[in-house]
Amino acid sequence: MWLCILSVVIAYFIGNISPSILMAKAKGIDIRNEGSGNAGTTNALRVMGKKAGAVTLIIDVLKGTCAVLLGSLLAGHTGAMWCVVAVFFGHVWPVFFGFRGGKGVATAFGALMGLNPLLGLATLAIVVAGVLITRRMSVGSILGAVCFPVLSFFMEKDFIYLGIVVAVIVLIKHRANIIRLFRGEEPVMSIFERKTDTKKQEEK
Repeated sequence: MWLCILSVVIAYFIGNISPSILMAKAKGIDIRNEGSGNAGTTNALRVMGKKAGAVTLIIDVLKGTCAVLLGSLLAGHTGAMWCVVAVFFGHVWPVFFGFRGGKGVATAFGALMGLNPLLGLATLAIVVAGVLITRRMSVGSILGAVCFPVLSFFMEKDFIYLGIVVAVIVLIKHRANIIRLFRGEEPVMSIFERKTDTKKQEEK
């Protein structure tokens, strides 16, 4: 019991580690006031470039995986499941940064990989497909979040309620993106914008 509580507390604080916020602060800016205002991979890529985006993605994924593995080590399967929620909440609502964090997609994926790699890869495939087809990270993230509990029903029923919690929060955090998508105003990812611009210049 106490080890489970300890693992959850540690997982929450692991989730508080925000590479995008820390790298932006080193540059004298607050990434939450730049670009989309999100402390995540896509905005880090947009505001600070490819290296910052890659570092943000890697650390956000790894902290999710590490938190779950720690929970599993200290408190078994139950501890691991609670640590998914804890590290996810820590990323989305970090106490060290005024409870203003990212949207939690990369961290949730990392946690899922630590919990059930097969389910994690299946969810990742949906995210990647959504991004490649629409060229918008928000679409891939939303699809992945919605499909997480659905996939859990077929692959690991113990995770259904966990998947619903994560999906609901991800959708809430993406509400502005959803509105822009319906209006046709959601921008494509910067890496795709560059490719499009290059093609247009070649055509001219």
